[in-house]
Amino acid sequence: MRARMALRYANIDVEVREISLREKPGHMLAVSPKGTVPVLVLASGEAIEQSLDVMDWAIEQCDPDEWNIQAPEQRKVTADLIATNDGAFKRALDQYKYAIRFPENPPDVYRSQGEQFLGHLELLLQENTYLCRNKISKADIAIFPFVRQFSMVDEVWFDGANYPALKAWLRGLLSSELFIGVMQKSPVWSEALK
Repeated sequence: MRARMALRYANIDVEVREISLREKPGHMLAVSPKGTVPVLVLASGEAIEQSLDVMDWAIEQCDPDEWNIQAPEQRKVTADLIATNDGAFKRALDQYKYAIRFPENPPDVYRSQGEQFLGHLELLLQENTYLCRNKISKADIAIFPFVRQFSMVDEVWFDGANYPALKAWLRGLLSSELFIGVMQKSPVWSEALK
């Protein structure tokens, strides 16, 4: 999701191929043997295989709203937020979301671990409309899909949780043209459709 949002933001025309991870096409495995998504294949044939790397590449091509904040202290905040999101928060999210695979603890333990990050985001969003300033930056788009997933694990709990600024931020991104535009479903691609 974050890779697609960055590509759309940068106005980069791509051919989107929805694939079934149960039936990975040979073409995908040829360009990216690791077999995970997303994969961006450039005109040169080079493959970019990580969503954050796709985001960075897209923003380097075109960054009209300066998602890449130039101020060094804000760049560090952005990098730290994304590192925490992609590390400790993502681990807690996966354990919370798939708690049956992690029977060492009940789901609320994993939820509490994830809430440490949510609490930090809430404080940031009480100061600004977005995570680093009053307009969207790379940090918002890099982190948003994971907060969205966390909110969907137990929607009743999340609706009652005390994160008013975080919920407003999430609602705003969910209703954005950028998000809605990338969520259009495509048929599953197969090599037979080439």
